[in-house]
Amino acid sequence: MKLPDLYDKALRFEALSIEEGMFLFEQAPLTELMFVANELRKKQVPHGKVTWQIDRNVNTTNVCIANCKFCNFYRIPGHSEAYITDMPTYRKKISETLKYGGDQLLLQGGHHPELGLDFYVNTFRQIKQEFPTIKLHALGPPEVAHITKLEKSTHREVLMALKEAGLDSLPGAGAEILVDRVRRLISKGKCGADEWLAIMHEAHKLNITTSATMMFGHVETVRERFEHLVKIREVQAKKPEEAKGFLAFIAWTFQDVDTLLAKIRGVHNLVTAEEYIRMVAISRIMLPNIKNIQASWLTVGKQTAQVCLHAGANDFGSIMIEENVVSAAGAPHRFTYRSIQEAIRQAGFEPQLRNQQYEWREIPETIEEQVVNY
Repeated sequence: MKLPDLYDKALRFEALSIEEGMFLFEQAPLTELMFVANELRKKQVPHGKVTWQIDRNVNTTNVCIANCKFCNFYRIPGHSEAYITDMPTYRKKISETLKYGGDQLLLQGGHHPELGLDFYVNTFRQIKQEFPTIKLHALGPPEVAHITKLEKSTHREVLMALKEAGLDSLPGAGAEILVDRVRRLISKGKCGADEWLAIMHEAHKLNITTSATMMFGHVETVRERFEHLVKIREVQAKKPEEAKGFLAFIAWTFQDVDTLLAKIRGVHNLVTAEEYIRMVAISRIMLPNIKNIQASWLTVGKQTAQVCLHAGANDFGSIMIEENVVSAAGAPHRFTYRSIQEAIRQAGFEPQLRNQQYEWREIPETIEEQVVNY
């Protein structure tokens, strides 16, 4: 393999093999890898703006039986700190979200052993009845798999019921690394890789838009990262022509503070800024059929995320009015609607507020700035 040949192949939007991708990742000079990814971004997102969003991550419950080794957020059933979010809390948090200019809830939680489909259907319907304009970017394949098992149903039936109740889009939660060797080590209680992918394919067939993620920098090998990318690409290739499928891909780094992976197995996040930038660039190159690549400022910080905008990323994600899961494992970074736009401008781009469908929004005239501790 020769680097110039692989660059040319990538710039023709051809699918690189696992071996070709690994060769680029490990051998290409960073500047050349960034250049190729940036050229692809300019072709796929020709307006040149960097998009961002205002939403709030609200957790339905912190009760979970998945026992992921990287999660500090969950509580076992019966724990004194266990909770299920009630409607008065949703009302307060949604009202605040609208005040801060948000248009969406990222609604996720644990694998609660007693919360089946009726709970989520009734919750979604009540939220939509009281706040018809709020979008629900809700649950994720592992939660859909969990509900399906509780109901002894099918993925399609569960997704159809959730969509009818108000589900607008499905986040790429719980992907971690889509290789079962890794999943058995870090998230044994979650669905396997094939089921995660099957649920996303079913969502695409129902014209439910989704996103895809990868959490890396723990027990996975470099090859397994590329197996993950190829599996995502293959599912996107199978979507119906009229479906958007995966609207975006987000790679983020394992956050290790006080996690079982760190305390018991001695696994720590050793991903450098350069390695993260390489992963963003290679994501753009390996996923020619996914238009939007997001930089995870939440886990790598402002400066590294800014560089990623010159390495294939075209989206800066959300200011996240509230986020509890990743922050519980040590992610310290925060933005407001003013500071995220300033960060994008500092990187040399024009910021553009969007919704979950990557449609542009105007910043509300009545927007208020939430108080954030940096």
